[in-house]
Amino acid sequence: MKFIKSLKFIRPIIRKFKLGNFEFRLNMNALKRMHYAYICFHAAKLGKQLGYKKISVVEYGVAGGQGLLILEEHIKEIEKFFDIQIDIYGFDTGKGLPEPIDYRDLPYHWKKGFFEMNKENLKNKLEKAKLVIGNIDKTSQNFFSEYNPAPIGAVIHDFDFYSSTKTALSMMCKNEKFFLPRVFSYFDDTIGDELSLYNDFTGERLAINEFNNNNSDIKISTPYHLNAFKPQIWHHQIWICHFFKHEKYNNFISNENQQLDI
Repeated sequence: MKFIKSLKFIRPIIRKFKLGNFEFRLNMNALKRMHYAYICFHAAKLGKQLGYKKISVVEYGVAGGQGLLILEEHIKEIEKFFDIQIDIYGFDTGKGLPEPIDYRDLPYHWKKGFFEMNKENLKNKLEKAKLVIGNIDKTSQNFFSEYNPAPIGAVIHDFDFYSSTKTALSMMCKNEKFFLPRVFSYFDDTIGDELSLYNDFTGERLAINEFNNNNSDIKISTPYHLNAFKPQIWHHQIWICHFFKHEKYNNFISNENQQLDI
């Protein structure tokens, strides 16, 4: 108990002064937006194990841009840790949330214009992340042909709506060469509170459920190991997208020696 209490005082110090390497601070839960750090670190690790020299990270729903700035900060260290290059793409309308389409977009919780971006101000602060501005219905159509991104290994879903999340998820269909065989994903609006009351029949959870029902070779599933021991809230917001027909899905990446002695 004393050890747990001491961690509460130690973590802020580790985070502020960046004590230890990135993996140490990740394991100590001492990084900004731990969910961002977790999915990017493990996506880079998987990409390295599979022999990729470069991968991509995508954020759907940039809003003010604080998330992209934190991604850039994390990725600087992760690139050095694994000796792998990481590109960042941020999708956003640039004008805040569009008009909710119907009840599935939760208009009792979201309003048109929420999370408007100061595009020029953000552009001046970003170092490497690329903004993909426009409605996802349009940007999803030409993103791969226009940007030809390195395989995407981590995705942050923060579009809030069912409709836009559904479109973002549809980008994975027939485009598996642009993804790692297993993609670490964070869905922001899947827990909520007594006001938002997220459920399986609206919002991001509905988009996930429909995607799984409509696709036999690509499935989105929770990583059960995160919720086994004293899970934090963000552990319940991590999902893994499995591309079962991906050419590298079955590539062996585990420990070579798993022999159990008597």
